[in-house]
Amino acid sequence: MNCLRCWISSLDQKQVCKYDSRKVVTFVSSYINVNQRERALQVAVAGVGPISAAIDAHSKAFQFYKHGIYKRNDCNHQANHAILVVGYGTENGQDYWLVKNSWGQRWGDHGYIKMARNYNNMCSIATLASYPILR
Repeated sequence: MNCLRCWISSLDQKQVCKYDSRKVVTFVSSYINVNQRERALQVAVAGVGPISAAIDAHSKAFQFYKHGIYKRNDCNHQANHAILVVGYGTENGQDYWLVKNSWGQRWGDHGYIKMARNYNNMCSIATLASYPILR
């Protein structure tokens, strides 16, 4: 965000703009969309690191998740919630994505959820995945 946009935003909220260009450490020059496949998402997570994605999070099972691998057949293919895919693994023969949610550490397993991986792009996890190119 530049100072002008920060200032305009602060007008709406009646707050002082705190933007300080001396504190900028990087710039986003572009972004890459992952190829909408779980294998491509896996390669991106392994090679780049955490990947921004969007999923269908409408179900009560997602909203009240506590532990285990979240595996649903009734996910919608319309994304309605942003998440961060931070890793992947296999537990008791079931592949999973390790996902950080934005609802705080009290949600899920300390703010994280294990979502079934290689399960027909469950909840559209790979459909809207992307990451920034920094300069």
